[in-house]
Amino acid sequence: MGNKPKYIVIHCSATREDKDYTEQQLNAGHVARGFGKWGYHYYIRKDGRIVPMRGENEVGAHDNYLVPGEKFSYNRCSIGICYEGGLDKNGKAKDTRTDAQKEAMGKLIQDICNRHEILDVLGHRDTSPDKNGDGIVEKCEWMKECPCFDVKSEFESWLPTIIVKP
Repeated sequence: MGNKPKYIVIHCSATREDKDYTEQQLNAGHVARGFGKWGYHYYIRKDGRIVPMRGENEVGAHDNYLVPGEKFSYNRCSIGICYEGGLDKNGKAKDTRTDAQKEAMGKLIQDICNRHEILDVLGHRDTSPDKNGDGIVEKCEWMKECPCFDVKSEFESWLPTIIVKP
């Protein structure tokens, strides 16, 4: 069964802002973790270069959290985008995206939304389990801080309006 993208999940590589992390290093790390190859569909380098990784029709290996109300993970219904960075020079979570990365990410998300019926753009932290069952994944429930910025507020206006009929 292939990937049927309904979500875009944004990740960071958890790399310090004063260090580089190449796509080859990313791939080696994912292979070492047993993913077979890189788990993301796209990687955005500091210079804004978008590196295609897995094909969009391939199931990802970037988010094992279950989709609410489903028995499968986001890997089976999303496109994973990772940007190089996410940590300050001391290893603390920080939005380290360069202007070039922000521009590239925006264009890539818009392109994906134009080609697929995307329901939501999420940060990896937003897919954490809703432990108290109130329908909201709150900061205290995040399994990690990735991607170190509020994806929902930055990209929600790019999604199509969904009209629910009674």
